[in-house]
Amino acid sequence: MTFPSKEMTFPSRYVLSLLLILLLSSASRTNSDSVEDSFIHCLNSNSDLSVPFSTFCDQKNSSFGSILQSSAQNLRYLTPSMPKPEFIFTPLYESHVQAAVICSKQLGIHLRVRSGGHDYEGLSYVSEIETPFIIVDLARLRAISVDIESNSAWVQTGATIGEVYYRIAENSKIHGFPAGLCTSLGVGGHITGGAYGSMMRKYGLGADNVLDARIVDANGKILDREAMGEDLFWAIRGGGGASFGIILSWKIKLVPVPETVTVFTVTKTLEQGATKILYRWQQVADKLDEDLFIRVIIQAAEIPGRKGQRTISTSYNALFLGGVDRLLQVMQESFPELGLTQKDCIETSWIKSVLYIAGYPSNTPPEVLLQGKSTFKNYFKAKSDFVREPIPETALEGLWKRFLEEEGPLSIWNPYGGMMSKIAESAIPFPHRNGTLFKIQYVTNWQDGEKNMAKHMEWIRRLYNYMAPYVSMLPRAAYVNYRDLDLGMNNKSNTSFIQATAWGSRYFKDNFMRLVRVKTKVDPDNFFRHEQSIPPLPLQQG
Repeated sequence: MTFPSKEMTFPSRYVLSLLLILLLSSASRTNSDSVEDSFIHCLNSNSDLSVPFSTFCDQKNSSFGSILQSSAQNLRYLTPSMPKPEFIFTPLYESHVQAAVICSKQLGIHLRVRSGGHDYEGLSYVSEIETPFIIVDLARLRAISVDIESNSAWVQTGATIGEVYYRIAENSKIHGFPAGLCTSLGVGGHITGGAYGSMMRKYGLGADNVLDARIVDANGKILDREAMGEDLFWAIRGGGGASFGIILSWKIKLVPVPETVTVFTVTKTLEQGATKILYRWQQVADKLDEDLFIRVIIQAAEIPGRKGQRTISTSYNALFLGGVDRLLQVMQESFPELGLTQKDCIETSWIKSVLYIAGYPSNTPPEVLLQGKSTFKNYFKAKSDFVREPIPETALEGLWKRFLEEEGPLSIWNPYGGMMSKIAESAIPFPHRNGTLFKIQYVTNWQDGEKNMAKHMEWIRRLYNYMAPYVSMLPRAAYVNYRDLDLGMNNKSNTSFIQATAWGSRYFKDNFMRLVRVKTKVDPDNFFRHEQSIPPLPLQQG
């Protein structure tokens, strides 16, 4: 092919006019095409598998509301005033997720990723910092492959932890996995924040027991542990979700469990000496036999037979990796103040203990775990603390007074110690290890929607301020999977990095800056972002 001669060249003005017409017509097509149409066209161009229309649901679709709410837990973020996604995309294959990242980047569409929807501040299905946005919902990527011979399993990110437990137990009565207490947690986001549970004192967190992972990075590439490198593999196991890429699946390490375990729940009210017993629990909970996990669920409850009069109820909810006889011996030696008796205890299988700890009624079949749905949806606000010294009885009495002022207060105290004290703070981003006695979760929940929301939010913030002298300091630590936007938000302004340090040091302590360095390396343009995502280092001004 030869280029045209000089005499055949179009006049410059004609060329410019033609280019202008082409640009205008291109802009017109872009404006007339919806975000969804452009996205679908791009997906089918970039995925090696066709993308059916059934994987899309926009605001005009009658199913939009039900799909948006399907796994969302906090109704505060589903009110009409909250921003809604342009559409929800539910990929069927890994290549669909790759294409979603590539197309979101090409089209400049902000993307949120949801695997389970338990995130306390709705960051996987609401964007308060930028619109328009879309949701990539990983609910259909939920395959589980258990390999008992190698003590491992590959789990896709949209599976619930309850499904994982069921599939393990289906293959073995003497294997388990040390992760969440709430069985409807999506595995993807759950493990990115740490994943604590009733076997954490024996085996550590779920994130401590991850062997490999598959992730879509900011360039749309699928990486396993070898391809991503140890820095990124370190960051995704406890560094919080949706900062570094989209988790496709985890390879988890199975742990041994006895054929017979024991569970119990013993409740003490103020009238039964709850304050003194809880003070004693603080002194021993982290030092008990590591086969024993006793958490405390604290609520305000009506006194039986006294209508309108309330008290504080403290329920000691436990799993012991062994039989009742040894449990009673351990309790008699270490925590006799609770007064545990044989009739309080239930010997059962590990999989049935999962149902018990999750609060299912007795005799519920394990198959309920395959439903993958949560029974808890409410308006709520939560906060968290880590405790390194026992809280004095006088301070507990002040806590009870504040609890009795609120309609639906709840606090859960989870014991540490055991394996949690043996793993280094820098082993994974989750840093709350040796020296931590227990973690506190505070929750207020209500049913009347936005009507009295301000009142409830004010109550939990005052409670949090009251507890400040009795919990960890410098920093006052918090658990990343209990996201709390009160701690400071990241945003698109040039102060975002400074703002991020406010919550980053609380969630990750000294690990925060290492997370920032990993982020700067793998996603310098901050494609994966939300209100509290790990920020890249600011560009140095030359």
